[in-house]
Amino acid sequence: MINLYEKGAYLVNGTELVDEDNTEKLAQLTGSALSKEEARQNTIAYGILSDHNTSGNMDKLMIKFDTLTSHDITFVGIIQTARASGIEKFPVPYVLTNCHNSLCAVGGTINEDDHMFGLTAAKRYGGMYVPPHQAVIHQFAREMLAGGGKMILGSDSHTRYGALGTMAMGEGGPELVKQLLNRTYDINMPSVVGVYLTGKPEKGVGPQDVALAIIGAVFECGYVNNKVMEFVGPGVANLSADFRIGIDVMTTETTCLSSIWKTDDTIKEFYEIHGREKDYKELNPGAVAYYDGMVEVDLSKIKPMIAMPFHPSNTYTIEEVNANLKDVLAEVEKRALVSLDGAVDYSLQDKIKDGKLYVDQGIIAGCAGGGYENICEAANILKGASIGSDEFTLSVYPASTPVFMELVKNGAVADLMATGAVVKTAFCGPCFGAGDTPANNAFSIRHSTRNFPNREGSKLQSGQIASVALMDARSIAATAANKGYLTPATDIDTDFSVPKYFFDKTIYENRVFDSKGVADPSVEVQFGPNIKDWPEMSALPENLVLKVVSEIHDPVTTTDELIPSGETSSYRSNPLGLAEFTLSRKYPAYVGLAKEIQKAQKAIEAGNCPLDAVEELKSVMEAVHTKYPEAGEGNIGVGSTIFAVKPGDGSAREQAASCQKVLGGWANIANGYATKRYRSNLINWGMLPLTIEEGELPFKNKDFLFLPGIRKAVENKDSRIRAFVVEDGGLREFALTLGELTDDEREIILKGCLINYYKEEN
Repeated sequence: MINLYEKGAYLVNGTELVDEDNTEKLAQLTGSALSKEEARQNTIAYGILSDHNTSGNMDKLMIKFDTLTSHDITFVGIIQTARASGIEKFPVPYVLTNCHNSLCAVGGTINEDDHMFGLTAAKRYGGMYVPPHQAVIHQFAREMLAGGGKMILGSDSHTRYGALGTMAMGEGGPELVKQLLNRTYDINMPSVVGVYLTGKPEKGVGPQDVALAIIGAVFECGYVNNKVMEFVGPGVANLSADFRIGIDVMTTETTCLSSIWKTDDTIKEFYEIHGREKDYKELNPGAVAYYDGMVEVDLSKIKPMIAMPFHPSNTYTIEEVNANLKDVLAEVEKRALVSLDGAVDYSLQDKIKDGKLYVDQGIIAGCAGGGYENICEAANILKGASIGSDEFTLSVYPASTPVFMELVKNGAVADLMATGAVVKTAFCGPCFGAGDTPANNAFSIRHSTRNFPNREGSKLQSGQIASVALMDARSIAATAANKGYLTPATDIDTDFSVPKYFFDKTIYENRVFDSKGVADPSVEVQFGPNIKDWPEMSALPENLVLKVVSEIHDPVTTTDELIPSGETSSYRSNPLGLAEFTLSRKYPAYVGLAKEIQKAQKAIEAGNCPLDAVEELKSVMEAVHTKYPEAGEGNIGVGSTIFAVKPGDGSAREQAASCQKVLGGWANIANGYATKRYRSNLINWGMLPLTIEEGELPFKNKDFLFLPGIRKAVENKDSRIRAFVVEDGGLREFALTLGELTDDEREIILKGCLINYYKEEN
């Protein structure tokens, strides 16, 4: 089904793979001796990156993007940061969508206040504004923004439009701020991994099945971590545009940096349908292209898949789950002990009824599930059926109003509603816990993007737990037709044909505000009472005293655990208000511990003695002075740090870092970082992304650490950071590393955050 090459591979004429060690076969096929370095330049990704690189050095990229996108969880903070840095006009098209905080059900007016902030900012600075319920961010981008050979940067991790020939990346807000201030996205040239598709999916297998199979194969081993996935091979031609899009959006869950696909007449037709045929560009790798790794996927062997709680990589075939039900559920429960820290009792085996797995809820939604073909095929499966009158419910969210309209016209919506399903407007809520939260102990199957702990909306700190498994829309529909009993779509005999799609652009013409890039400085940006400025942040001191305020030993820590989604998202425009929720579902004591030690730094900033503010610092400084008597007034800072094995999987949300920062966080310590974007978020908020070797930690939670000369170490580009644990009245040394930083990143850390960095420049 899926094969991972141990080394790199050459792709010859787009159809034949050659292992990098098989130089004899390569010479026979090509008739010439092309070097590996030359062949690397023949990938599609290399060409697009080269076109957007401004550095003149393809090893050290400085990328300018064509378009920027944000939604209503992130755009307020981004624009506020840019305003603080003196922006007068958006220099590139910037699209503000409103698909996350759409319900306006929490906090009174605060969500709609954010929307009005977005509309007035789009008018003042020359952007585009998509009102709530019109489209989820990524569907709008596919329909209206993507283009062959273009690059788009979004403040959402699922910014992926590779199937349409657009290299897109999801990053934290500060990276968009840099683009808004005419700066660049600076990275080393990423490795490019080929994904070679062959065969054709059988009926009933959908894009989520293929995506989950790939995620299950590559995630744990980190095969594509921070690399570009390039989809090639003869199997691409056997997939519709919607099918490709459905696979592509889920590449985020592999932890890859970006994705790109070869394009053909199928993608050309997509652009023609959307009235943008000029944006199509045929993309193919060169005659001989070298890839740093290769994933072979035989589409004909993919079966209906399910990603069990609590990660998209926890994959099984549905057939395997049904055949080994008790064993699989027992394994999921065992894994949950790690994810949930034993905070609640969690059981799935009570979902077994008459030897079958009973599901409480089905959801087809968002940028992954809400596509036209997914919903049409679900409607075909369900036509004439009933979802029943028991616990099981089914909700369907088309990804945009144009998609919704066409589903109404062709009768799919009527077919779905007749079964007892509920069809709702475009909204990302089910993906991040702001809609359709299941009952306590309920089990939900969803064609959405993630199934992290509590991401469906349950609150661990309140004793609640529900769980989500990811599946394709087709098998969700088959399960719904079977009244909630887990069923693969391949077991259903139905017509999987899909009516031709017609896109009605007048819907957007009537509702979407488009400045056409013209700024109107006469418009005042509208602020609601919840929208607050970022607090002042200090520069990095000469020496640092850090208190460890959380110690997390899960294999991976998600951004959902660092700062929960769901109802907390409504507070994203209030940095201090949102920070109160930091780690609230993972380690509720964090906020109190961080705020207590932050009192010392606030005392320093006010010109007072930190030892008077935090009593326990007196013994800490006595220990520090045994080796560093000069450390003290005028050269020291005090704050907090967390340890996590591998933090940062999941969302691009910058608040996973900024919330720690505004509570006095100076650093993270980790064995490694799950994604480039989380590490970048730490840096942009002036936090040290420290690493420590795997093994027994030299410190524990609530210990104090001392980092002497940390400012000089950053200035001198030291990779090894000297650190001490305070214990028994003295200091015990251990080593940390800082990793590679650009010169700009060092300056950002030294100045305390990106805002300070730009303030000083202006």
